[in-house]
Amino acid sequence: MNVLIVVDMQNDFIDGALGTKEACELVPKLTEQIKNFDGLVLATRDTHREDYLDTMEGKKLPVVHCVKGTEGWELHSEIVKAMKEQAEKRTADKKAVFERSMFDKPTFGSIELGQYLEGVKERGGKIDCITLAGVCTDICVISNALLIKAFLPETKIQVDASLCAGVTVKSHKTALQAMKACQINVINEEKEKE
Repeated sequence: MNVLIVVDMQNDFIDGALGTKEACELVPKLTEQIKNFDGLVLATRDTHREDYLDTMEGKKLPVVHCVKGTEGWELHSEIVKAMKEQAEKRTADKKAVFERSMFDKPTFGSIELGQYLEGVKERGGKIDCITLAGVCTDICVISNALLIKAFLPETKIQVDASLCAGVTVKSHKTALQAMKACQINVINEEKEKE
């Protein structure tokens, strides 16, 4: 089985409080990838509380975002639609599959996601490849890739560079290099022009 992890494709990271042009451009491409993916699609949601500014992250990044229950916290509507369509292909109970596919996380990486994937393998499920895509390459994508690598060190893990966006283009590229150094494959990386 192949697994696609859609990292934090939430309104606040696309066109909201921390949105970027690059994240906006990802939506149609990632939507198509989800619809056509042959395997299990999972997603993470950055999830903060009203007291975000009092947290360690809030003190270092004082921009309120992804507060649970707000529009900014929600996954982009096109991503949700694609995930529901993809879940429908897998089972008649698409609502249950969709709800089980979501992992809310209060910090950059989802320990619950890592435990879930480890549990799939422990229950005899074969995971051939895990692909990560989404935002931000340099914060949550890299954190989840490394966390999953720690849970499943012998599983092929890759990041689709064409389906990720960083805080900046430079930090996106730096994160890709860091992941390569940690034996995470980077696919569809734009080649530097000489």
